[in-house]
Amino acid sequence: MKDPHSDWFETCIAQLTASGTQRVWSVLVSIFGDLAQNETDQISGALITRLTGLAGIKSEATRVALHRLRKEGWIESTRSGRNSTHSLTAFGRAQSAAAVPRIYARETVRPETWHVLIADSSDGSRQELADLLLTGYYIPLSSTAAMAPGEAPEGIEDLFIVQSGDLSVPRWLRERCGPDALNEGYKQLLTRLRAVQESIPASGVGDPFQAAVLRVLIVHSWRRIVLRHPDLPSEFLPKAWKGPACRKVVFQILDRLPRPSIKALESALTG
Repeated sequence: MKDPHSDWFETCIAQLTASGTQRVWSVLVSIFGDLAQNETDQISGALITRLTGLAGIKSEATRVALHRLRKEGWIESTRSGRNSTHSLTAFGRAQSAAAVPRIYARETVRPETWHVLIADSSDGSRQELADLLLTGYYIPLSSTAAMAPGEAPEGIEDLFIVQSGDLSVPRWLRERCGPDALNEGYKQLLTRLRAVQESIPASGVGDPFQAAVLRVLIVHSWRRIVLRHPDLPSEFLPKAWKGPACRKVVFQILDRLPRPSIKALESALTG
């Protein structure tokens, strides 16, 4: 009789890819961002194919995604004979580094100061507010007002600015900061992560490629949801908000899957 525990890796992969919405280029961004963010880090094409293959991604799709990332300035590639290596460009490293504090923070930051920006009816004022909202850093309060943690950035010309550390957060704002659709995403991810947590052998993951793939897919799943909203303390969110519970499980699993070095993975690939 087949041991049901022997399929634990396939079970984990199925859980982490259950949404069916993973874009291959985005998974590659997570691979580089988690495993190869340093300027000197390079990943061979063979290793990328090995990792994406274990994640259920076909080699053709991986090649197309690598081409897209090169075209968009995220990665640069070098070729020697039939072998190729890939690394993040300065732009790619900057983009990845900007997201690191949000992705890998074990606790939500609790800012001491908040600022509110208010626009009037003029085109210039509304446009300045609209441009700031595009950064994803601001919480829209109305069609003419938004707020964000910390002090207001310099150079704002057409907006009224109020800064304070003493705020009262009404229910309507908590619901706006933590909408049902986003909380449902956290609930679904939490369910899948708990299934992964229960499936991973108590003795650990001995295969370095399996460990690397599980780690990357967990970081990828977490990145896709945590970057969809500003980093907010609990008083800005509904009582049933699942973000903190999800964060806790993410890091419980990652602590069991230490980040492997590219050198070790490349050696295991050729060994």
